[in-house]
Amino acid sequence: MNRKNLLLLIAVLIIVIAVVVAYYEVRAEPVEAISAGWAGSGHADQMSESFVHWDEDDPPVIPVECAKCHSTFGYLDFLGADGSAAGTVNSEANIGTVIYCNVCHDDAAHAMDSVVFPSGDTVTGVGPEASCLQCHQGRQSTVSVDQALEGLPDDAVSEELGFINVHYYVAAATKLGSQTRGAYQYPGQSYAGFFEHAPGLENCHQCHDAHSLQIDADACSPCHLNVVDYADLFDIRSHKADYDGDGDVTEGVRGEIDALQNMLYAGIQDYAASVIDAPIVYSAQSFPYYMNDTNGNGEADDDEINFGNRYASWTPRLVRTAYNYHYVQKDPGTFAHNPAYVVQFLYDTLSDLSQVVPVDMAGLVRPAASANNN
Repeated sequence: MNRKNLLLLIAVLIIVIAVVVAYYEVRAEPVEAISAGWAGSGHADQMSESFVHWDEDDPPVIPVECAKCHSTFGYLDFLGADGSAAGTVNSEANIGTVIYCNVCHDDAAHAMDSVVFPSGDTVTGVGPEASCLQCHQGRQSTVSVDQALEGLPDDAVSEELGFINVHYYVAAATKLGSQTRGAYQYPGQSYAGFFEHAPGLENCHQCHDAHSLQIDADACSPCHLNVVDYADLFDIRSHKADYDGDGDVTEGVRGEIDALQNMLYAGIQDYAASVIDAPIVYSAQSFPYYMNDTNGNGEADDDEINFGNRYASWTPRLVRTAYNYHYVQKDPGTFAHNPAYVVQFLYDTLSDLSQVVPVDMAGLVRPAASANNN
């Protein structure tokens, strides 16, 4: 055997050994550890509102439009594992399940490689994170907001309008940005697409443990030297742009996003009070989130947070700005999932409000349209 062939053989053997070692390292985690991780996750929380919301209904079943993501039965129906057509939920689901192992560990789930988002946009080549994208995509988009507002004057209250709720934990829509248009994107503006992050950390399961859903901060520390434990993740940033215009470029990008959110909420409240003459407050944990500020103090007081006091004085401008504010509230990981996209649409939302109420845009910075890091 000549030297060239010998070196080639050695190289092939090294690759084979590496693959075998990696394979058995992946398999090495005991089932007990996997089960314990899953049991402590939100997917296994049997008392979560996500799984018990329908228990007191008559009859106690999960509606077709909710079943895919709120029960094992519904997702298996969506996969066609129950013998029905795949790609749609055909019937209501029984209560009493969480997200069990066979939701993701199903042949049809493993084979899934494309996902349709609420905007109608289809993402292909997604591989093993397809199931994650199916249920963390939200239920609304730029498309549905535009459809609701079509033909209506920006600042006229309309009985045809109501709050549009993107739903919750919309990380997949954030991650994909302009590819799926989960947030409200303004006409004529360009937005960041899929956030690539870093090699080996592009997909859901590469950052979140697939069973416990937890994040291992050690995976972040090689690039983000400030990260020692989980709490340090919130101080991560790569660029020194002062997006919120406060003169502080040492805070994490989450701090920049939080400041923009606070500005947006102040603008929304100013708009509701001065333009509509119907003060508004927001309560992140209380559906339908936006309430009448009956005493005008700007705070969501206990006696105001109830469905009977829900806000009903909607204009198109308020619908789209309130949608984007709520969107960020319902993805607590925006700073990691796609910070450029989030800062872009927050900037544009503030600009929208600045046309009718005072919003200081002078110091704010909008990331470049093609930006895909923080």
